[in-house]
Amino acid sequence: MVRAYGQQHVYKHPWEIVSSASWRKFADPENKRILSHIQEVDTLNHKLDSESGKLYTTRAVTVHAPGPWFIHRIIGQDTCHCIELTVVDAKNRSMQLTTRNISLQKFLEVEEKIRYEPHPDNLTGWTVCKQETSIKIKPLSKLASMAEKIEQRCVEKFMQNSAKGREVMERICKYLEAESSEIAL
Repeated sequence: MVRAYGQQHVYKHPWEIVSSASWRKFADPENKRILSHIQEVDTLNHKLDSESGKLYTTRAVTVHAPGPWFIHRIIGQDTCHCIELTVVDAKNRSMQLTTRNISLQKFLEVEEKIRYEPHPDNLTGWTVCKQETSIKIKPLSKLASMAEKIEQRCVEKFMQNSAKGREVMERICKYLEAESSEIAL
């Protein structure tokens, strides 16, 4: 069974500010308290395509695996390693992040896609964030009877973490706007 859900959020900040905030989301030490499920983020690769002007980045993200304690005991670990692929197209003002788990795949597959673009009703002042997440618990003899409940719990945890991420993004956006207005003076 696969659980999929989508969310949309409007940041009342320009795309340039929101995309910059996305890069800073995991770097700010103050955010570690709020985003406590994120244990580590490392940039593995980045490349600027000189023809298209697009920036391609690959990051490794280590997170505390969602789910109840007894699941961690069954699978033998409570961390999950993920790969995040990011494409920034500054010319067309879009940023797409795709994150997939690379560990725990025999138990669980998660794919999250986030896209930031100017909001169609306010192209210069607002940014729309579209998030799509799919979670699939693989059928296992030990987990088969609980798969649906585990998937639902994972969805709930991902939605809670998404709300925390939006809170952090809003705070960083406000900081960046204040910083840019000081520079303009």
